[in-house]
Amino acid sequence: MAKTTFWDVIKKTIEKVGTPLSAKEIWDKANELGTLGDFSTSGKTPWATIAAYCYTDINKNGDNSMIVQTSERPAQFFLRVLATQVDLQKVQKQKETELTNKEKTGIKKFNERDLHPLLVAYAFGDSHFKANLKTVFHENSSKVTKGQNEWLHPDIVGVYFPFRDYKSETLEVQNYLSITSIKLFSFELKVSLNFGNLRQSYFQAVSNSSWANEGYLVTLRIDDDPTFKDEVRRLNNAFGIGIIKLNPENIYESEILFPSRINQEIDWDTVNRLANENSHFNDFLKLITEDCKLGKVKSQYDKVLNMEELTKYIEDKGINNTL
Repeated sequence: MAKTTFWDVIKKTIEKVGTPLSAKEIWDKANELGTLGDFSTSGKTPWATIAAYCYTDINKNGDNSMIVQTSERPAQFFLRVLATQVDLQKVQKQKETELTNKEKTGIKKFNERDLHPLLVAYAFGDSHFKANLKTVFHENSSKVTKGQNEWLHPDIVGVYFPFRDYKSETLEVQNYLSITSIKLFSFELKVSLNFGNLRQSYFQAVSNSSWANEGYLVTLRIDDDPTFKDEVRRLNNAFGIGIIKLNPENIYESEILFPSRINQEIDWDTVNRLANENSHFNDFLKLITEDCKLGKVKSQYDKVLNMEELTKYIEDKGINNTL
């Protein structure tokens, strides 16, 4: 008996569901409906392989392809032999309505700010950052004309001090040469990223994070559709804001999906405006100054929860329940 292949999984799953599916939906439905059969793969992102199979079939075989693409954002695929039997526009509208209703009725016990302790713990312990973070409360900003400060403030700012990594002699030489190894980070958080909110979220991060050495858009959930990842990659290449995906099951296994462009120079004009407009950001600068004078981190940044505290916090907030 022939072993089940990727093509078998794609064909059987679409046939059983009877509607166009994204590559990720094909994989998820195959697991849910049992159309995987004896198929197995060691790959971590089999849906990316499914997408590649579909695109290759379409590009290579043209009008004779087994697969047709029915939409672009997100990319959805269907069997050509079934395409004439289904009103694809009607099906697509039904799927969009179901997704909207699901999002409306879904119970979300937490908001973006509830994700701050996860990012604080990750950035403090991760070797790339080793950073102390502080939340910037937007409500503490000066009251000005509506829209004047829109997208000005990041959600969290962070600082890396070289005190733990460099010997005192190295730091002293840097001081004499007017060189600093201190880095400033800026983070914008979103519960999820998908085609519906990507551009607004990304350009919000561009607007409020480009002043720092590194700026990031941080999310708990991100669309796994390969075409979505391609769009994120294009934005990252063009504007340099990195993407971090938080892992609530083990926060230390969160990952930088796309690195931030490193700015060697800080945009001090924007830093000064932020300090004038927001008292919490101004306090953040004071903390950095005090710690630099002491040559050690003594100031009070956002509390770094240990693993036990994080586990309880995540459970209490119901953060894992929506994954």
